[in-house]
Amino acid sequence: MLEILTGTGLASAAGLNAYVPLLAVGILARYTDLLPLGPGWQWLEHPVVLVVLGVLLVLEVAADKIPAVDSVNDVVQTFVRPTSGGITFGAGASAITAADIASAADGDGSWWPIVVGALIALAFHGLKAAARPVLNTVTFGAGGPVVSTAEDIASAVTSLLAIVLPILVLVVLPLTAAVGIWAWRSRRRRRRLRAGQAGP
Repeated sequence: MLEILTGTGLASAAGLNAYVPLLAVGILARYTDLLPLGPGWQWLEHPVVLVVLGVLLVLEVAADKIPAVDSVNDVVQTFVRPTSGGITFGAGASAITAADIASAADGDGSWWPIVVGALIALAFHGLKAAARPVLNTVTFGAGGPVVSTAEDIASAVTSLLAIVLPILVLVVLPLTAAVGIWAWRSRRRRRRLRAGQAGP
């Protein structure tokens, strides 16, 4: 059960920032005993992988702080964040191995942790991507960097909690989802209001 919570927390963190949970998994697996990775996931703790993830994280953090560029970045991340979610769910839950991945090609259903992780990350990414244009419009771009920083911090905290105290994921995830849903509903309300004002 705790492994599933760990995977869920990491996948949701990936929906906010693809590289934070990947880096957290790799670093903690390499330098601590908090998250021993199964044979199929040990590549995440390789020094070269950690360096590449660190560079990608810096690029992601920078791009997500610039209005308009952040929306373009969200389009690109539509593919990256779910992939990260699938990887981190599988690695965090340690539910499948390299052999499972190979046998999944035969259609035996071993991909479920990766698919679940990708869907969780996609849901959180969708909320984030839908809310950002509204925020940029309402605050004339000034709120984007602040919210982006909050999302990065939330991704880091969720990743660490998912590994160290996975039971807290049951509290953190609903709160994060509630904020995202509120932002999405605000966007829809503003659209309806604008449409009403534009009418005859």
